[in-house]
Amino acid sequence: MKKPSIGVSSCLGGVKCRYDGGSNPVDQLQTLVQQGEAVMICPEVIGGLQTPRTPAEIVGGDGFAVWQNQAKVITKTGEDVTESFKAGAIKAFAELQEAGVTTVVLKAKSPSCGCGLIYDGSFSGVKITGVGVATAYFINQGLMVLSDEDWLKKTTEGASIHGA
Repeated sequence: MKKPSIGVSSCLGGVKCRYDGGSNPVDQLQTLVQQGEAVMICPEVIGGLQTPRTPAEIVGGDGFAVWQNQAKVITKTGEDVTESFKAGAIKAFAELQEAGVTTVVLKAKSPSCGCGLIYDGSFSGVKITGVGVATAYFINQGLMVLSDEDWLKKTTEGASIHGA
């Protein structure tokens, strides 16, 4: 049996686990999952959050600040879900480690999986530079992390380079 080479956010693999009950499928990533070359994880669901769930954003910083207890993950209704996000990141990392994964492709802008940009905590659609809670944990544990957007750019550029 093939060992997965990468981890991917479950929503990118087509699982309906987003806060709104939807998914963000990326055909190429779904194919890797189907071929056994990628393993899916959703830190929010692994951390015990329901689908669908109230939208949440990081307030007071980004995922690194959450791990330093300087920021919190708060839902739009004011519930503090920081501990669920942290627990999900730790459990997701354990699953990735068990599968031998060293690179993950995560959903951009997510309060858990965001990589490069996240929402600012005001629930107004404003984005700031930063990473999500799971992304920060994965980086601190030594995983290579790419957003779905960066991964798609790299694979598109790589295909055109190799196809020339």
